[in-house]
Amino acid sequence: MFFVKTENTLRNKINILKKNKKQIGFIPTMGNLHNGHLMLIKKAKQIADIIIVSIYVNPMQFDCKNDFKNYPRTLKNDYLKLKKNNVDLVFSPTNLFSKYNSLKYQTFVEVPKFSSIAEGINRHLHFRGVSTVLTKLFNLIKPNIALFGEKDYQQLQLVHKLVRDLSFDIKIISIPTVRLKNGLALSSRNNNLSKKELKIAPQLYNILKKAKIKLIHSKQTIESIKSEIKKDLLDSGFIPDSIFIRDALNLEKINNNSKKAIILIAVWLGKTRLIDNLKINLF
Repeated sequence: MFFVKTENTLRNKINILKKNKKQIGFIPTMGNLHNGHLMLIKKAKQIADIIIVSIYVNPMQFDCKNDFKNYPRTLKNDYLKLKKNNVDLVFSPTNLFSKYNSLKYQTFVEVPKFSSIAEGINRHLHFRGVSTVLTKLFNLIKPNIALFGEKDYQQLQLVHKLVRDLSFDIKIISIPTVRLKNGLALSSRNNNLSKKELKIAPQLYNILKKAKIKLIHSKQTIESIKSEIKKDLLDSGFIPDSIFIRDALNLEKINNNSKKAIILIAVWLGKTRLIDNLKINLF
């Protein structure tokens, strides 16, 4: 397994791989790897010759400095996991952009469609940071295939549109959210939860499943179901951050032509922000 920290070294490695006509599968991460990431690697091995994983805590996608500073960094353990899973190359740059305080001068890439609706209403800069870092990584690595989990559903839709609009010759593959037996979606942020909070966190998925049944079988309005979701979250010990029930195809409001819906939830549990979602067939 190759460990690469600089852009120049990465370019040299990629040029060699491209000359050998190897199919490159790429998985971008911010490290603190869990089984969800390892499932992406497993999937990548089925469809690509060379597996590249990036580890970079991207300052552009954090809403505040403290969140960026406190994001769990476990590079040594991440390397061991990637080596055990036979990843071919790990790209872990010290910095892809300018220092944090100078990010306002950084050139950025924006996907207006998916960075300004739903969660993007209040987290516009977050999605801008995601699309910018992915554009840079795609340009550096030039993968044939890139893999993402479906837990960050709005981000996944943003990636699809980014690739289409900028004509990247990259196939985007997604895998379903990986969960523990109790339903908790795997996330690096779960490591920040206390023992008490870890007992509460699985209720998030239960609340989603309860809302799914109401959306399919009841005649309640979307706003009524959202109000009940909010109440269930508060009763369970969460602080709701955002709740959206949207068309799963475009994240716009559900209408008579919508065939699939997606419930998107973001909450605070103590000092940790958790997200989850559930897709629903409407017909």
